[in-house]
Amino acid sequence: MPKAQIVCMKWGDKYPAHYVNVLYAMARRHIQGDLRFVCLTDDASDVRPEVECLPCPDIAIPAPFNNTGWRKITLWTESLPDMTGDWLFLDLDVVVTGPLDDFFTFKPEASFVVMHNFTQPGTGIGNTSVYRFRVGSHPYLLERTLKEPLVLVKQYRNEQTFVSRCIKEIEYWPEAWCLLFKVHCVPPMPLRWWRPPALPETARVVAFPGEPNPDQAIAGLWPAKKSYKKIYKHILPTDWVAEHWRE
Repeated sequence: MPKAQIVCMKWGDKYPAHYVNVLYAMARRHIQGDLRFVCLTDDASDVRPEVECLPCPDIAIPAPFNNTGWRKITLWTESLPDMTGDWLFLDLDVVVTGPLDDFFTFKPEASFVVMHNFTQPGTGIGNTSVYRFRVGSHPYLLERTLKEPLVLVKQYRNEQTFVSRCIKEIEYWPEAWCLLFKVHCVPPMPLRWWRPPALPETARVVAFPGEPNPDQAIAGLWPAKKSYKKIYKHILPTDWVAEHWRE
């Protein structure tokens, strides 16, 4: 079995070190054997010692895009310092709920395997909250981003759309493995007012794009800036998130 190698990225102050520490703990509980866990970050303070912190690469494109998801494109360089082979990338706001070992053996020949984007079904766009990539396999993605960043950010709504549309090889995880909290777990209206979010039995990773974040889901909070959105942005406290999202 290939060695388990996981990488995440943390820059700025959106997520504290606690998110990195929890992500490591969840991965460690769900992987058999050795694990190398790297966090690419601009601030390694308070990150647990089992996590290997390396500098988070900057991307030379105009602000504010240089500090959005487009920064993840830096992983598509020809080489990464002290990182080779295949890596499983996990966003900081995912919750690991099941075995991860199969993520390292699934379609081993593939240089890019990504989560389905369930908010845009049938479009061929992946969700880069959870993907496996091979270092140095598709450097043209970064090269093109650096060459024409303003063209790309206008043409593609985000980094994952650009990668999905332009990468020369793409495979997808089985749909049942990687799910979305708001799509697959939160009950439809009006049931969400008296029924808490449920965890599908097949889920191995649950992604939390936008809000709520895992800590908010535990508390039953779904922030809504406009009062009318509070009608449907409502969840009850979610015990299974608390069970999994912990150090």
